[in-house]
Amino acid sequence: MSRLHNTILRPLLTEKTTFQMDLHNKVTFKVNRASTKHQIRAAIEELFGVKVVSVNTQVVPGKPKRVGRQTSRTSGWKKAIVTLAEGESLDFFALEEAEEADEFGPEDFADEA
Repeated sequence: MSRLHNTILRPLLTEKTTFQMDLHNKVTFKVNRASTKHQIRAAIEELFGVKVVSVNTQVVPGKPKRVGRQTSRTSGWKKAIVTLAEGESLDFFALEEAEEADEFGPEDFADEA
């Protein structure tokens, strides 16, 4: 796997992040904890072919968990909120539909009937 795919782990699609995507043109990703803002910017621009205006990062601490008398913590992770240039957009659902269309075609299901 390339260093770009090691930098960006996955997009975060929640109600709040989709609201930010629609109104403020901001996209949220879960990123490698060791990644810097410059690495995140370069990875987004190269992977998706969009212009990035700014990158804000947050380290989300792990939460304490308890099972019986045993206590532990979940591991922390890093979140990047990427502001895209005006007119730029990322549509994750269109990317998924394109991948699904490449996997199966109508000819794959013709013999089943």
